[in-house]
Amino acid sequence: MLKKPLTLRQCELVAAVLADVLRDGATLDRAYARQFSELRLAPSEQAAIALVTGDLLRRLNLYALLAGVEVEHAGIAAWSLLCIWHHFYNLPMPDCAAARQFDKSGYEARKQQARSAPMVWDGCPAWLDALGEEQLGDQWPAERRALGMTPLRYLRANTLKGSVDQLMQRLAAEGVETRPVAGVAHAVQVLNDAALFRTAAFQEGWFEQQDAGSQHIAAFLNVEPGMRVIDACAGAGGKTLQLAAAMHGKGRLLAMDVEEWKLENLRQRARRAGAHNVEARVITSSKTIKRLKETADRLLLDVPCSGLGVLKRNPDAKWRDTESRLPVLMALQADILNRYSQMVKPGGKLVYATCSILPSENQDQVARFLEQRGDEFQLEAEQVISPAATGFDGFYMARLVRRRDEA
Repeated sequence: MLKKPLTLRQCELVAAVLADVLRDGATLDRAYARQFSELRLAPSEQAAIALVTGDLLRRLNLYALLAGVEVEHAGIAAWSLLCIWHHFYNLPMPDCAAARQFDKSGYEARKQQARSAPMVWDGCPAWLDALGEEQLGDQWPAERRALGMTPLRYLRANTLKGSVDQLMQRLAAEGVETRPVAGVAHAVQVLNDAALFRTAAFQEGWFEQQDAGSQHIAAFLNVEPGMRVIDACAGAGGKTLQLAAAMHGKGRLLAMDVEEWKLENLRQRARRAGAHNVEARVITSSKTIKRLKETADRLLLDVPCSGLGVLKRNPDAKWRDTESRLPVLMALQADILNRYSQMVKPGGKLVYATCSILPSENQDQVARFLEQRGDEFQLEAEQVISPAATGFDGFYMARLVRRRDEA
């Protein structure tokens, strides 16, 4: 995406979003919603604001160093960051007090200092760099660089409504430029700044916005029409809807989550997508899981995780206390895998998946589970979606088969 100078109004909105995220602790999505809710912004203007905000957050420690401010104070130094961002890309800053006061002295020396520190140049906080190096070794520098890149826009064609080619034709008629994604059956990359959610194609359920890497997970479950399938950590249902399409709307697809509001969102999306075989059910207690013991032909466990594979898309997570939450998340992952796996019938399969690239949340979790439950389950296949290798977000998936009872 071509970087362009911002207008004064756009700078004001970027500064407000950064303050919400870095000073007040809002998530990036919530900050956007708060700042944009009363505005009617053109799609190109939204895209420009998101591009600069995302870039500043993806490499916050780099821009903070260049501006001569501490990362901890970046929320109140947003205008300094904006001046540095424009200067870094040789773009003119709009006339304002910050631009008139901008001091370039020391910039080149600080830039040279940043270039000599790959962690900083890639926009990686120290805690994450240490963790990535510890767990990924020689693979980490490439992944670190990839996680600092601007994410691309991907859609999944809803085959309950039409094919990829038909979707692309519909979108072209509405001014959305797209192309298919090699190696991902139903993925489409968006090439311009079109307002996707204002299109008739979206309103009629022809697509969902979903990263191409994410689309591997539901496909990995190998569902077939007529099966009984459970998506036990369904959230708002992106992968549930992909499973429904793979089942051709036939069979029973149970979407479960502990949050009712997420399931209500899922129900609305399912109606729009024409996914009529989806049933949403809230998990109220352990009894909800026990009642479904050995009933599923296929089970998807897209478990809560650190999100360290999707930092391109959620760069604010770098600057939160994610490191201290990791042990709690790993304990939850192990508990979900151990308890929820009872829903798979003998001969059935489950997929354990995360949006993390850390082995401690992925391969190590599966290995520990098999150490304890190897008499019941065996590993059939596993896959890592590497941001460095694919350009997609990062994911892990493992497909386990429940052994049939011996006669």
